[in-house]
Amino acid sequence: MKYTARVILSALTLALAGCSGTEQDESRWQPHPGLAWQWQLDTRVDPSVDVPVYDIDGFENTAADVARLHRDGRKVICYVNVGAWEDFRPDKADFPRSLLGEQNGWAGERWLDIRELTVLRPIMERRFDMCRDKGFDAVEPDLVEGYGNDTGFPLTARDQLRYNRMIASIAHERGLSVGLKNDLPQIPQLLPDFDFAVNEECAQYDECARLSPFIAAGKAVFHVEYAEPTSRFCAESRRLKLSSMRKELELGVWRKPC
Repeated sequence: MKYTARVILSALTLALAGCSGTEQDESRWQPHPGLAWQWQLDTRVDPSVDVPVYDIDGFENTAADVARLHRDGRKVICYVNVGAWEDFRPDKADFPRSLLGEQNGWAGERWLDIRELTVLRPIMERRFDMCRDKGFDAVEPDLVEGYGNDTGFPLTARDQLRYNRMIASIAHERGLSVGLKNDLPQIPQLLPDFDFAVNEECAQYDECARLSPFIAAGKAVFHVEYAEPTSRFCAESRRLKLSSMRKELELGVWRKPC
């Protein structure tokens, strides 16, 4: 009887370990290094670019748009702003005024007080429900490094870690993969929680090597430059196995891949 109890206890321990939020769920899409991609946030998606991954705005595109991309064999990432309030989104009234901080440099946007987890969680859950219900495979949560900016709130790195892990958990609970957007200083702590990375301008600031932990873990790094010509970063991107391209800042259809 004692032996049987030990066996049962051991099996339960292994089962619980398998449910850890840091474990990769094989049912989720796991983008691997080197995948080509298109990033289009300006207007409704143009499906004409022949790449296996599209990253598009979750609000501006429909379930039919996502289904069209799926029929063409593409995986589709849902762009959602989780760090700032936007006055042009249909759920703008869901955010209490007390959570709105300084403007972040983009028209109609203000930083959020990410310390208010109990208030923000249901709002973000509804947004990620939208991504899931439209058929997206993954989420790109934007502005997850408010602690390094003038938000109007005394945010700390610890606040950001707590919030970013909550965001990753919300995605995973819905069967969605999730990408870490920028936030290079916290990669060592957040690598187990995120399935891929999205980065802007690591070449311009000589920071691309800091993304290597994602590549070493078999996780894609989707990377863009806006000002640097491809001749200045593509060789290094290929060496590091990043999925790199040059884009215009408005993130329209145009792209120049490595």
